Amino acid sequence: MKIDTSIIISTYNSPEWLAKVLHGYNNQTYSNFEIVIADDGSKQETIDLIEALKAEMVYPIIHVWHEDNGFQKSQILNKAIVQCTTDYIIMSDGDCIPRKDFVEVHVKEREEGYFLSGGYFMLPMSISKAITKDDINKEHCFNIKWLKKNGLKASFKNNKITAKGLKASFLNAITPTNASWNGHNASGWKKDIVAINGFDERMQYGGQDRELGERLMNLGIKSKQIRYSAICIHLDHKRGYKNEASIAKNRAIRAITKNEKKAWTDSGIIKKK
Repeated sequence: MKIDTSIIISTYNSPEWLAKVLHGYNNQTYSNFEIVIADDGSKQETIDLIEALKAEMVYPIIHVWHEDNGFQKSQILNKAIVQCTTDYIIMSDGDCIPRKDFVEVHVKEREEGYFLSGGYFMLPMSISKAITKDDINKEHCFNIKWLKKNGLKASFKNNKITAKGLKASFLNAITPTNASWNGHNASGWKKDIVAINGFDERMQYGGQDRELGERLMNLGIKSKQIRYSAICIHLDHKRGYKNEASIAKNRAIRAITKNEKKAWTDSGIIKKK
C-alpha cells in the first residue's frame, strides 16, 4: 500500500538508543509510513548505524543531517519537515520506543483541523539499558510484569502501560495535562505545520515544541488528547544541553506568541529576508 504517513525522529549522538527506537518502528501494526531522521549533527557511528539498518527495516528511512553547531533541534526539524513526502507527520524522539500500535493510533485518530497530543512513559537508566531487540520484538518492554521484574516501581503513571480501550479513552478525557504539541509524541497535517512556518529557529532547548503547538492553535487548529492511547517508552539519558538562559529566552518568545496570538514565525522554514 502507498505510504501515507511520515514519522520524524530527532537524534543526536545516541546510536544505542536510536537502534532500539528504529526496531520499535519495525514492529508496528500499521506499516504504511516512512521514517525521516532529524539528525542534529551526530558523528560517524550514528551515520553508519542508519545505513546498516536501512537494509533491515521494513520501512524507508530518510536521513536528514547537518553539522553540529550546538543544540539546533528546531533547525533540523524544519529541514526534516521539508523532506517528508506525505501529508501527515508524526513527531517523536530517538529515545522513545513506540508500542506496536503507536502509529496505528495516530493514523486512526487523525482528523482535519486537529493535531494529536501524546505522552511518554519514563524509564530509569537500568531498564533502558536492559531492553534488547528481542524484548522490543516480543513487547516485553511494554509488559508491566516484565518492567516490575526489572525494577519498575508502583505508580499511577503505570496506567500509561496498562490502560487499553475504554479505560484509555476515559483517562484521555479526564487527564489534567494539556493537549499540547509534545515533541516526543505528537502529530499533525503537514499543510498546517507549513502554514505556521514550522519551528521557530531562534529557540533552542526548552519549549520549542509547545510554542509550535501554540501557533497551530492560533491558526485555528484544535488539539486532541491521546496520552493514554499512543504509547512510547522514554529511555533515560543525560541532558547536557539544558540551560536556564535558553529556557528563559524561549519563555519570552512563547509569551509574545500568546499575547500577540501569532500563528507565523519569521524564523522558521522560510526565513525573512
